[in-house]
Amino acid sequence: MSESRVGGALEGFVNPKTLAAATCLALAACGGGGGGREDTSSGNVVKVVVNTPQAISQASADDYEQNVNGLITATRLKGWIADWTNNRPAGITGKLVIFQATAGPAGAEYIKPNGTTVFTYLSPSSEWIQTRRNGVIETQSMVPEGAAMDALFKKYNVDPQRDMIVCAQGTGSTGNAMAQGRCWYALRYWGVDKTHVSVLNGGIQWINGNGMAAGDFTSTASTAPNTGTASVRDIPVDNTALQATFEDLMAVLPATDANDKGDGVMIWDARSIGQFSAGERLETGDSGFVACGSPNCAAPANYDYMRTFQNGGSRQGHPRGTLQLQYTNLLDSTKGYAYKPKSVLQNYVTGGADAAGVRMVDASYSGVGDGGGYQPNDVVYTYCETTFRAMITGFASAGILGLPVRFYDGAMVEWNSLSNLPDRTGNAILPADSPWRTDVKSFFRPATSASSVAERVIVNPYAVHANKIILEDKAYKRGETATSDGSTTSGGGNPCG
Repeated sequence: MSESRVGGALEGFVNPKTLAAATCLALAACGGGGGGREDTSSGNVVKVVVNTPQAISQASADDYEQNVNGLITATRLKGWIADWTNNRPAGITGKLVIFQATAGPAGAEYIKPNGTTVFTYLSPSSEWIQTRRNGVIETQSMVPEGAAMDALFKKYNVDPQRDMIVCAQGTGSTGNAMAQGRCWYALRYWGVDKTHVSVLNGGIQWINGNGMAAGDFTSTASTAPNTGTASVRDIPVDNTALQATFEDLMAVLPATDANDKGDGVMIWDARSIGQFSAGERLETGDSGFVACGSPNCAAPANYDYMRTFQNGGSRQGHPRGTLQLQYTNLLDSTKGYAYKPKSVLQNYVTGGADAAGVRMVDASYSGVGDGGGYQPNDVVYTYCETTFRAMITGFASAGILGLPVRFYDGAMVEWNSLSNLPDRTGNAILPADSPWRTDVKSFFRPATSASSVAERVIVNPYAVHANKIILEDKAYKRGETATSDGSTTSGGGNPCG
């Protein structure tokens, strides 16, 4: 059974565009438009600037060596470490704090700290994610809540308004490039200024000899002091627009699965084409791929598309109108999984092909063609399975190319769960009349057996909105508490909370 690529109306279905309209109006009233507007709620002593995706983004220099934040090179980091007090960027008055996702190779495990102005901590990706509930469903691997971020600031004694924070891979790998992206994303989401956050380009096996040397590494990381006093509440900036809920994504999907270049959004699937197509098409790295002389091939006649499934999903496929380019194409595996040059990334995003013929594809599995990808003024919505792979596509777009980006943080593990399809208990995950059925706005192929579909925690299949996480985080930022109906308490009744 295959769902039509043209999403049909569902009898009794509450149009999410209608539901999203109220949210958009609320956000506009709270400074959601323009480059960032002041939150003028009378209950706030400190005014909070609410930034748009356009204001959150930052463009890299064409030559990454010139950057002093965003994407930095090992040469830049080495200069900082050599004399942090004199070489630190303008506006930075505190420490240099380096978070490594993993240790590096033997003999070069950690970038060497000095214990006074430079500190290097082992901080795995598990510290930068949290299982959370958005009002409809419980989802893993979401951005951490405010209390969790404050706990990290305390643990590592980080002052996000004075320090420079560098998110590093440790040993370069695709997974560790994703992990450093989760570090960057959480910090930026919670309002840490772009001038105080950097992503180190490439893993230690590459930068040791390309910008740094053996003497720049040590076998031991800094010990977390657990003495910090800073809070995300100290930062009067709201960057929650960096995250898109599934409600937000539903509201911007086109009417069909065709590539709509005039709708103001580009939706980017960072997964393999095997997952994007639910096994109808395969590319290098997909189980069962057979080289056919082109970047993607039709699956063999006996291909079991369940091989493309993850996390006990009820279905596989993609939201309609999505474009696909696998995240691995943006990284150079020969250079410690560093980001490729800015011009190469720009070519990919706008629809161009590389020397191997790899480029963005649409629902026809054909290349979109030069100029068929990102359009001027589009907002990029990017996702993968759990928004780890999408950290690569999202950071490349927002942190290098300077494009407005929103991460669909719940990603396909959430999207594919929101179905009127049975799980292994034999019960449908969502009832037929739930307004949150994403299957009606997707191309998909369902699991061949309900016995392989994991149970999901459904909080409320008839919730009015799916933005409880955003409301909670806005409220925490302002020292308030979000209630179940989206209002706030204990802080002056800020309507933006």
